Amino acid sequence: MNEAEALELVQFSFSVLIKTAAPMIITAMVVGTLIALLQALTQIQEMTLTFIPKIVAVLVVASFTAPYMASQFGLLARLTYDRISTGF
Repeated sequence: MNEAEALELVQFSFSVLIKTAAPMIITAMVVGTLIALLQALTQIQEMTLTFIPKIVAVLVVASFTAPYMASQFGLLARLTYDRISTGF
């Protein structure tokens, strides 16, 4: 394997990582922002109020995007194993 092929595999791995993690990270950020806004508007300053809704929202999004994430990881694994079997 030359440097270009190794770099291509690393770039594809990072793109898969970003594409699979993005829905959950964006969900956590949006829910956290909405709860922070709600806390600022109502003057409720409970520190633990943000954790449970974020966890629930991330789990819901993860359950809906699980087939997509599995297909992306399967594609990455197939590409990696194909490269290994052909000797890179």
